Amino acid sequence: MLRERRTPWPKSVDVPLRQPPARGDAAVVVTFIGHSTFLIQTPAGNILTDPMYSERAGPFNIVGPKRVRRPAIPLEGLPRIATVLLSHNHYDHCDLRTLRFLAERFDPIVVTPLGNGPLVRSAGVRRVEELDWWQSAKTVPEPTSVTPAHHFSARTPFDRNRALWGGFMLTVGTKRIFFAGDTAYSPLFGDIHARCGAVDLALLPIGAYEPRWFMSSVHMNPAEAVQAHLDLHARRSIATHFGTFRLTMEGIDDPLRALAEARTARGVNVSDFEALEFGASFRLE
Repeated sequence: MLRERRTPWPKSVDVPLRQPPARGDAAVVVTFIGHSTFLIQTPAGNILTDPMYSERAGPFNIVGPKRVRRPAIPLEGLPRIATVLLSHNHYDHCDLRTLRFLAERFDPIVVTPLGNGPLVRSAGVRRVEELDWWQSAKTVPEPTSVTPAHHFSARTPFDRNRALWGGFMLTVGTKRIFFAGDTAYSPLFGDIHARCGAVDLALLPIGAYEPRWFMSSVHMNPAEAVQAHLDLHARRSIATHFGTFRLTMEGIDDPLRALAEARTARGVNVSDFEALEFGASFRLE
């Protein structure tokens, strides 16, 4: 891996700061904050996925990949957060500094796969619900279940796979929203469709995928994300996990170019699987 050629990234890319939009009469409004962090506004309360606001994805915010794009909605500008969906314990998805802020300001419920509770509570979170794959949460207002993912977990060299990882299926009224978390491609997307039904909106990762000989068992590439979109029978999909932290070898814009090529190859319209601008929102009517 260290011998592979790394495509240079810019040191920073400007992201205009935005305010959370009004939900209005939409069933759901989904806003891309950056990386795998989305604000999901529902009638029953606001949800944050994998909240990550620190400058570095690593221990103590002093080592690890440095953020290239800042979060599009400031941490202090977030509306009241009722629920946090935390997919796994990697530093670019589970940021204790951000969780500490959310705990102090909003006291949200954190829903997470099994084994992540002690880490989450160490950030001062009082209310945590840990679930196995396919289990449903009992403490949140919107029906929410943990779904399988093909990934791994670790915070140190000594705790690999001691906590579970996963995605989430969220039901808001008649709408199903799927947040994949972090995952490689596998038949699990077909399993999720068979078990949960068609998805109205899927949030699917497209970045951190090169070189394939090393990363194919950890992260999807854009072509595989398009296949996951098809497997899920998703009405719409939105890209996640790109353009924020330089985690692997591809360039900062390579995932977007590859997504466009994969859509063309599979006959998928850009409106059916798009990458939102940082800070942009999608209204699910």
